[in-house]
Amino acid sequence: MSSNLLDRARRSFSLRLILWYAAVSVLAYMIVFALAYRSLSSSLKGEDRKAIVAAFKDYANDYEKGELTGLEARINSERDSEKPMLFFVRVARPDSSTLFLSLPDRRKVLDLRQTAHISVNRKDQRIRLRARPGEAVFEILTFALPDGNFIQIGTEIEQREILLRRFRRVFTDVMIPAVLLGLIGGYVVTFRALRPIRQLTTTVTSIIETGGVSARVPPGKTEDELSGLVILFNRMLERIENLMTGMKESLDNVAHDLRTPMTRLRGIAENVLQSNQGLEACREALSDGMEESERIMKMLNTLMDISEAKTGTLKLDMERVDVSVLVEEAVELYRYIAEEKHVTIRAGASEDLPMAVDPTRIRQVVGNLLDNAVKYTPEGGRVDVKVYRKEKEVIIAVRDTGIGISKEDLPKIWDRLYRGDKSRSQRGLGLGLSLVKSIVEVHGGHVEVSSEPQAGSTFVVYLPLST
Repeated sequence: MSSNLLDRARRSFSLRLILWYAAVSVLAYMIVFALAYRSLSSSLKGEDRKAIVAAFKDYANDYEKGELTGLEARINSERDSEKPMLFFVRVARPDSSTLFLSLPDRRKVLDLRQTAHISVNRKDQRIRLRARPGEAVFEILTFALPDGNFIQIGTEIEQREILLRRFRRVFTDVMIPAVLLGLIGGYVVTFRALRPIRQLTTTVTSIIETGGVSARVPPGKTEDELSGLVILFNRMLERIENLMTGMKESLDNVAHDLRTPMTRLRGIAENVLQSNQGLEACREALSDGMEESERIMKMLNTLMDISEAKTGTLKLDMERVDVSVLVEEAVELYRYIAEEKHVTIRAGASEDLPMAVDPTRIRQVVGNLLDNAVKYTPEGGRVDVKVYRKEKEVIIAVRDTGIGISKEDLPKIWDRLYRGDKSRSQRGLGLGLSLVKSIVEVHGGHVEVSSEPQAGSTFVVYLPLST
């Protein structure tokens, strides 16, 4: 049981983050304490040394005036004035033998035999002298005198050690609360920081269990990295949902629209099989079957293009070309078809219009619009195509004098496989305008239409120059 809990704790990112936060907090506290302790210790030590140096200047001045006699007189006068003697003072020869020794008033019970071992070759040293009771610790500085002897002045550091000991005790007493505060702070910070991750996990679990991708992670109130991850994840879900919706719609449309040509193919085959007609009839039936299969392939390819464009996966081969030339090429292709129907096509471009587009797809757009215009314009009618620049857009306008579109059908003409009542007499898939809209939107543009029954229609394509 404990092994399982330990394994779960090791795998818990939240727990590791809490412990890391607590460890960093405690480490920071220890660093701050160490710096403060060092600063305090250095400050106290510096003050003691300043006092020793000041005392040395006074004692050295008296020594120069009267050697040991002058120094001894100075120290005795201090004692007679009832001024407390705070310093350890020793004058020694170069061989470390003692010539003069004066102890602080509080340490008259020191074992003086130990002072003979104090070296004069070390300028800065700390010694411990036994006392009754316990021991005394002195910090001693050594200074050279003009006659070759040395004077050693020291101060007892008991008060300094007491103060530092109290400081260390405060640190020890505060350490446990600091650890607890680190753990609590780590928990609070981790709980708040990992909230988007928990929401993300909940959403993913819901998607896995239900199979639906409509769930979304609630966006956070802050604009940090995790909130950015949530936004990207939601955008990914939207993309997946659009792809799935597009696939479902495509499959539904294909299943619906394949029934007619498949039924026709079956009818052609059954008629030939049930009849006793010769080879010529079979060839004609095969030709009709190939025509229907071509129709099916065209419909499937068009549906796939529309679905890819709707979901943003349609691949564009972008080139910098003159759009007016593309439009002229499409017009020339349909001019012969229009002449057979006695429909006039007029095209005009105000200037060269180079921009980055997929030439093949733009030809499809213009071709589909021209195909509809010629198809639904009666004999003697006219189709006008204009290409021009307006501010930061290139505009392609196709206007016809055909049968027009009713107000009821106008909003629906962009739907896949939709065909109005007046268009059902014409051969077609009902996919051309849907493909036009999808390709234009993939290029970052949009398309508009205006129409009146029996007065013709005008389709306008807007392509941004920034594409």
